[in-house]
Order: sequence, then structure tokens, then C-alpha cells
Amino acid sequence: MEKWVGWYGRALGAVSRAAAVLAGLCVLATAFIVTYEIVMRGLFNAPTEWVLEISTYLIIAAGFLGMGITLRRRAHVAVDFLTARFSAPVRLGLEVVTTLLSILLFYVFMTESTDFVLMSLSVNRLSPSILRFPLWIPQSALVVGSALLELELVRQLLDDVIALKNRDFEGGQDGC
Repeated sequence: MEKWVGWYGRALGAVSRAAAVLAGLCVLATAFIVTYEIVMRGLFNAPTEWVLEISTYLIIAAGFLGMGITLRRRAHVAVDFLTARFSAPVRLGLEVVTTLLSILLFYVFMTESTDFVLMSLSVNRLSPSILRFPLWIPQSALVVGSALLELELVRQLLDDVIALKNRDFEGGQDGC
């Protein structure tokens, strides 16, 4: 099983890193279009009508696409002032429990987001701006990002369960 978990972690790592690159490109594109807006507004007194909307979509996509790699690197915000006082085996056991709860929570989020995107697609929901942008496109980032996070949570759970089994109380690997 550990061999399979290692393969799963490496394959998922490649996907998570690709999503992180895409998230970075979204942030970079946002920087460029906001700079364009500043130049057009400030120098030419010709503000755009599309920059705010597109930059909002890009930043939301970047946030959701980056969730998986952030978990992989265990870089999400964690409040551990209480759990830090516990022994390593107890901390790892609590990590398993909270990961299970997170899997459940993000499964619900992912399925509801999927329903939301499918509904927007079926009724051809468009943005209420002059762009009339199909909303299922930016909404899809919620589904993709939460699916990646869900898969990373499963990987983390498997790593932590293996660590418990092997009595490696430093926790599972970070898999980067």
C-alpha cells in the first residue's frame, strides 16, 4: 500500500504544481491588466470597463487553484497553541481526525460547487456587466480547486495513517 500511496502522492504533486503555476499566471495576468487600467485611466483618461471583472475572476481562480499546493506544503493557517502541548502520537491522531472532517467538508463544497457550475451552464448564466461573460467559466475554478484540495487531503490522510502505523510521529511526508 505504501508504494501505491507514494505513486499517488507523486502524480498528485505534479497536478498540484501545475495548478500552482496556473494560479501564478492568473496573478501575473491580473497585475498586467490592472497596470494597463492604471495607465489608460491615468495617462489617457480612458478607463476600461472589463479590468475589474476579469481581474476579480483571475484572483478567485488563483486562490482556489492554489489550495492544493498550499495543503501539500502544509502552509495553511493553523492554530496549534493547544495541540502543541500534546504528545506527538496524540497530535498525529488529531491530525487524522481533522483531515477526515476536512475531507467531508470539502466533499460537500465540491459537490455543491459542481451543481452551481452545472446550473450556470444549463441556463447560460452571464455576468451582469457589459462583458456578458459566461459565469460557468470562472465558477469552474471552485470545482477544480476544491477537487485538488480534496485529493490532497486524501493523500495527507494516507500519509498520516501510514505514519501512525509505522510509529513515525513526526507525521506524514509533505510530498513536494
